[in-house]
Amino acid sequence: MVLDTNVLVYAVNGDSEFHLAGRRRLEEARRELSPTFLTWSICYEFLRVSTHPRVLPSPKQTSEAERFLSELVESPGIHLLTATPRHAAVLARTVEELPEIRGNQMHDLHTAVLMREHGISRICTRDAGFRRFPFLTVIDPAA
Repeated sequence: MVLDTNVLVYAVNGDSEFHLAGRRRLEEARRELSPTFLTWSICYEFLRVSTHPRVLPSPKQTSEAERFLSELVESPGIHLLTATPRHAAVLARTVEELPEIRGNQMHDLHTAVLMREHGISRICTRDAGFRRFPFLTVIDPAA
């Protein structure tokens, strides 16, 4: 399963109504209950959101957010997905199947394509936009 940016943000944002759910998902991932994945774009989006004063009432310092990420990716249950030589072909296939994808949906497209090329179908997120990808199953972290 892939953990989306919002799960990471919930885990560090004590003001969020989903804070405990985010923490729980991260702790499960760290304990290696099942393989859990991130992408570098999810990591960078977490850095952007968690340090932004217009997004969080108590934004993190960049060094604090980076330290959180470093500790997370060093956990035995967390793995980073990277593009394979098949990435361009999987992207082309996905765009052909979903020609309406555009604009701000590109970040989600990148995550979905990485998941598809690695055979991962489950993503833990509150972002309903991932439901547009018929090959993904969205898991609500608060469920």
